[in-house]
Formats: sequence, structure tokens, C-alpha cells
Amino acid sequence: MDADIFVPFVFFGFLAAIILVPTLAKERTKRSAHDLVSQALARGQNIDPTLVQQLTQSMLEEGNRARKTLGNAVVLLALAGGFVTAGYLMDGFDPGGEARHGMWIPAVILGSVGVAFLLLSIIDYASKRRAS
Repeated sequence: MDADIFVPFVFFGFLAAIILVPTLAKERTKRSAHDLVSQALARGQNIDPTLVQQLTQSMLEEGNRARKTLGNAVVLLALAGGFVTAGYLMDGFDPGGEARHGMWIPAVILGSVGVAFLLLSIIDYASKRRAS
């Protein structure tokens, strides 16, 4: 494999591992806690109310997911706008216009992720309204 291809694969694999491994570990911990509680209930054991409160608290925090997603969308779209603005402001320092085009690359990436978060928040709000 050529170095031009291998380096991006390593970078994006590393990035995916940093994002996915903690998320998967957190979900596995939640699942095992819920399995443990369901097994205790099946055996007829009493469950500590604080444990139930902690488990339901995490479910309530997940209920605010649409609001968090909307916040992420706003921040990413603002960053994209900042990159576009910085590209236009840097245009005076670079008569060839290469600075502006170079700043559009991160703006497009951040803007597209911001739009994806915005669409996800709209879907979350719509599904929450339908469920109510």
C-alpha cells in the first residue's frame, strides 16, 4: 500500500477509534447495568432506589439529545461561516485568491456536518412530537 493512501487510512482509523471506543464502552456498561437490574427483578430481589434513580437519570439526559444536536449544528454552522468570512478577509493579503479557496475547504466540511446535525435535530423533534 502506498504511503499516500496508507496515511489517511491510519488517520481516519485513529479518529474513528477515539470517537467510537468510548461510546461503545459506555453503551456496554449501561446495557450490563440494565441486565443486572432485570436479573435482580426476575429473582425477586429488592433494588436500591438510588440505583434506579441513577439509571433513569441517564435516560432523561438522553431525552435532551435533540437539543444537544441542535446546539452542535449551530456551533458547526457558525464555524463554517467564520471560515468563509476569514477567507474573504484574508483575500486582501493574498492577491491570487488562493487563501479564500483554501478556507472554503474546512468551511464546506464543517457546514455539511452542521447541516447533518440540523437535520438530525429536526428528525428528533418530529419523532418526539409524534410520540407524545
